[in-house]
Amino acid sequence: MTMLRLAALTLAVTSLSACNEQGESRQVLRVASGHIVLPATPDRPAAGYFTVEGGSAPVDLVAVTADLAQRVEMHQTVKEDGMTSMKELLRAPVPVQGKLEFKPGANHLMIWSINGAAVRAGRLPMVFIFSNNDRIVFDLKIKKPEDAAKAGEEHKGH
Repeated sequence: MTMLRLAALTLAVTSLSACNEQGESRQVLRVASGHIVLPATPDRPAAGYFTVEGGSAPVDLVAVTADLAQRVEMHQTVKEDGMTSMKELLRAPVPVQGKLEFKPGANHLMIWSINGAAVRAGRLPMVFIFSNNDRIVFDLKIKKPEDAAKAGEEHKGH
């Protein structure tokens, strides 16, 4: 009889743990989309825009890097006293199961001197670094200024 109870208990525990694994849908932190708009003149930085979808825990985006670019910085557009300016952004919170968006006129990337091979390939591999030490590699599609204008995007001041 004891063996039967032990087997039943083992079966119950196994069933509960399997139910928990399958019953909970855990959203994973991920870069969902993004692109880069090249500047009209090569001596200016490009602008990068993207969306990060949050996972099941709060986290901050703390950096974005690219081996095929000279420098990448996160910036935010700030409006004060009727004037618009840019400030470097050191971290950006990613809401739990929400979205962090870098878009024109708001948070964005400034990307200096993108390697010609990446421009010809039409994409720039980027590494998104988060406060929990997660790193996500995601290729941002590269658009020429005229392509972005055709798509209805504004690209001011970059």
